[in-house]
Amino acid sequence: MDLRRLRYFVAVAETRSVGKAAERLRMAQPPLSVQIRKLEAEVGAPLFHRGTRGMDLTDAGQALLARAGEALALAADGIEAARAVAAGRRGRISVGYMFVLANAVLPRLIPELRRSIPGVDLDFVDLSASTREARLLDRSVTVALCMPAIHHPEIQVARIGAQRLMLAMPNRSPLARLGAVPMARLQGRPLIALPPPERDPASSAVAALLRRHQIVMPIASRVETAHSAMSLVLAGEGFAILPACAKLGAPRGIVFRPLRDATDSIDIAVCWRRDSESPLIPRFVKCAEKVVARL
Repeated sequence: MDLRRLRYFVAVAETRSVGKAAERLRMAQPPLSVQIRKLEAEVGAPLFHRGTRGMDLTDAGQALLARAGEALALAADGIEAARAVAAGRRGRISVGYMFVLANAVLPRLIPELRRSIPGVDLDFVDLSASTREARLLDRSVTVALCMPAIHHPEIQVARIGAQRLMLAMPNRSPLARLGAVPMARLQGRPLIALPPPERDPASSAVAALLRRHQIVMPIASRVETAHSAMSLVLAGEGFAILPACAKLGAPRGIVFRPLRDATDSIDIAVCWRRDSESPLIPRFVKCAEKVVARL
């Protein structure tokens, strides 16, 4: 049913006059009368008793009026909801995040998002190195907080910060007594490694750091998350080179030390599908930048 005709019908029903309704609607009387007759033809029954005292509703007209206002209100709500979503005032955003960033970023980011986009529903999805790209591509998540960035032709990246690489080790290790660990002291020690970047393994920040200093650390284990890496470090299986923010989620018994003569860092990035048209993404990036700048 044409919503325009419903509006015309309600105006005539409320004013009990085609002429007065036409004035309210700012249109000529003859085309309004035509639209009312077409509506009656569509319903299959007269909607008005036409008399010298005005237009009175028939029983069919009463039944239609009882629901017409609700239908028009719902349509108006729908239009407003669509406008709000298009403007980024309402909607839903699914945020993927890598564990290494959880403790450092989420406790600050979530309140910031609640303040900046209060009408938007938020949900959060834990990602690993092997799932983050797929979850973005299949639209399981709208945006992903990644470290490092994802390199894929269908994924857009905004670099929002960086974290210095540090050495994670058991507190019982002799190296834990040092304020900063010389790179040479890592030679030959077993490394608990995270997966290299999906499409360019040679671009791994840790691999580049070791290569530049001509240090060889045999890989004892390769794990999916910083949390798993720290568990193996605590078990005495090796050392891990992790971003500084990982220490916020470190179990008791793990210590972090800077690497002497090495200021290498790893990027923090917001990633999303290039073809995404969500107006919430720029607002999310702005909030994430603000939070990461305070780390």
